[in-house]
Amino acid sequence: MSSAKIRLCVDQPLRAGQSLPLGEAQAHYLFGVMREAVGARALVFNGRDGEWLAEVTEAGKRKGTLLCLERAREQTSPADLWLLFAPVKKARTDFIVEKAVELGAARLVPVATDYTNSERLRRDKSEAHVREAAEQCGALFLPEVAEMASLTRHLADWPKDRRILWADESAPAGSPAAMLSAAGPGPWAILTGPEGGFSETERTRLRALPFVVPISLGPRILRAETAAIAAMTLWQAHLGDWR
Repeated sequence: MSSAKIRLCVDQPLRAGQSLPLGEAQAHYLFGVMREAVGARALVFNGRDGEWLAEVTEAGKRKGTLLCLERAREQTSPADLWLLFAPVKKARTDFIVEKAVELGAARLVPVATDYTNSERLRRDKSEAHVREAAEQCGALFLPEVAEMASLTRHLADWPKDRRILWADESAPAGSPAAMLSAAGPGPWAILTGPEGGFSETERTRLRALPFVVPISLGPRILRAETAAIAAMTLWQAHLGDWR
């Protein structure tokens, strides 16, 4: 199979012989930025049908077409891990979304907490960042970006079989690895807070829930985006698909 370094996320179903019209942005990237032409090959995926090798059959400044040739990788799904995060400043929220895709989150859930500074999140923008991150990191799965809702609402409707690993800066020091090993595998979510942390009301509510597992992420106070990365790394190393 010929190698291809460029990966594109597409919306169309993928199968041998499938024609894939490119949008203006993808055509500009492939032909204007990367200087590819008819006959060039690229890898394509849609989050459902695996990864396919495709060949350029039409190349223009604002449009183009690829033809699916053969499957390069079968479809896989990430570990059953959700990330609940409080949106922060725009660039740092984009960073959280990007790294969550790289670290194998299955679902991204923005939550509004008492101290959340950002009152809304552009879901379409976050979905675009998901696609870009998946293209870059070789992921086959596109995690869903949920609508932003309050932490109170999420906890009220929470599926009781899905435990929450809560990054709690006030939790006593201990071994996160030992706590995760003791808790065991299954559906999980990670919860990280905003720049100001969680309010005392939220802490009291979270501590009372039997499916919440609070952990300390060390002796230093981490930025919101660092906490998300650290918690996901710990979970993946002990219960996820890194093992």
